Amino acid sequence: MKVRRSHIVLYAGLLAACLSGFPLLTATTRAADDITFQTTPTAELEQLADDYYEQGQYKQAIPLLKAVAVRYRNEPEKAAPWIEKVAIAEQKLGVLSPPIEGMNGVPRTEHPVPKAGEPYELSLHKLGNFDYDAENGGNIPQDVQKLSGTTVKLRGFMIPLDQTDRISRFVLVPDLFACCFGQPPQLQHTVVVETPKGKAVSYYPDEIDCTGTLSVNEKREDGFIVSLFTLNVSSVKPAPK
Repeated sequence: MKVRRSHIVLYAGLLAACLSGFPLLTATTRAADDITFQTTPTAELEQLADDYYEQGQYKQAIPLLKAVAVRYRNEPEKAAPWIEKVAIAEQKLGVLSPPIEGMNGVPRTEHPVPKAGEPYELSLHKLGNFDYDAENGGNIPQDVQKLSGTTVKLRGFMIPLDQTDRISRFVLVPDLFACCFGQPPQLQHTVVVETPKGKAVSYYPDEIDCTGTLSVNEKREDGFIVSLFTLNVSSVKPAPK
């Protein structure tokens, strides 16, 4: 398993946001804190994490590996190998994600033309149900491109990109825990959400439903593709439990 350069670019922004002090991460990081996170020097923490990992004691290794990644929250290139080890350790323990339509040989279903006047409701994995060449781009399916300009309703978790209060721009991801401490989501499974000018939303730690106009466009920064989807929202609401 390799972490692509495009994943590192995406991860840089997501990790910085995830670990900038949002309340929902308090409980998530506490297990690592209780072990060695606060007091152990980084080099010793790395050695301890690696020892457990190399000995195949993955259950003990995972919280330490995550703690090391937290230490490197401002240095994504250094964090990436530890994130990769977390993903491998979880695979070894059988903590596997279910098959995702359109990826790794799983057949995909083309998106229908949305009905006029009705939002097309779908998950982030369903929206990006295709294998995407994150290094070179250019292979977004035609049926996905035709969703540009239509009204969609997407469900996911919020990661603010500007601030934690009066948020006007955030990334919608399918799984907040995996995003912050596991393999970063694929580009095709993330959506940059923007609120109307002069309007903002408050941070919400649980799943949300976002309705708005979808834009499908490969955006690049410093030569890297950083996003495929932008949603100009008209509604952001807590998802029904």
